[in-house]
Amino acid sequence: MFVLETIEERVRSRLTKYLSRDSTGIRKAVLKLFLEDGAYTTGDVYEYLRNHNFDVSYRGVSAMVGLMNTRLGILSIDVTGDHNVYMLKEDYREIVRSVIENY
Repeated sequence: MFVLETIEERVRSRLTKYLSRDSTGIRKAVLKLFLEDGAYTTGDVYEYLRNHNFDVSYRGVSAMVGLMNTRLGILSIDVTGDHNVYMLKEDYREIVRSVIENY
């Protein structure tokens, strides 16, 4: 029998799979950053990760944030300035918080 799943269930499932492949904790760290209620450029995320002792490259961070935007669908992106600015969509804030707390 075919059952329609809610958007929340789909996002929750994607997030759980995404975090299950997070051997270093870097993905969880980035999600926590986005939960801090701000707007961040790739450079901001890169600096945050470097300051939390993750060994990352700028290009790697750029790819990770871009993937979070396209695959997970939980970020909004502002492309009007010199740099893309990413924010966690308000609708997904509680879902992300609950998945991180229970992961």
